[in-house]
Amino acid sequence: MTQRTHRPPERFWPYVEKPEEPTAEELAALDPDLHNTLFGPRDLPFSVTLVFPPFEGPDYDTAVEKAKASAEYLELGQGAGRRHRARFFPGDALRLKDLFEIIGPRPGCEVLIDDRPIPYSRELWLPLIWFLLLD
Repeated sequence: MTQRTHRPPERFWPYVEKPEEPTAEELAALDPDLHNTLFGPRDLPFSVTLVFPPFEGPDYDTAVEKAKASAEYLELGQGAGRRHRARFFPGDALRLKDLFEIIGPRPGCEVLIDDRPIPYSRELWLPLIWFLLLD
């Protein structure tokens, strides 16, 4: 067996050093069940989150402005994987409706209920939230 005569410098270490604490992007991307397991349940009321990619057209700037006016706004990813994520609570039903009217028909728009993709969230949950506007 041969003996090593030198040790490679630290800069050639094959692993990337990760920060000790997760970033806001990493926490937002976590599955809600995994977040509950790792950090405990969140103290958030019922929410509807709209997620949409960048798109061409004059309404894009308005959509981003309305998304930033939501209770929580986060921009995730880069390039083709870039997404705008806007969380709305029941008291923000009018702002939710205004943003959805712009981005709803666009491809790639997602509606999440309490951070989860729920079947028929567009067809059932959003109209139920909009009933709050009748008060």
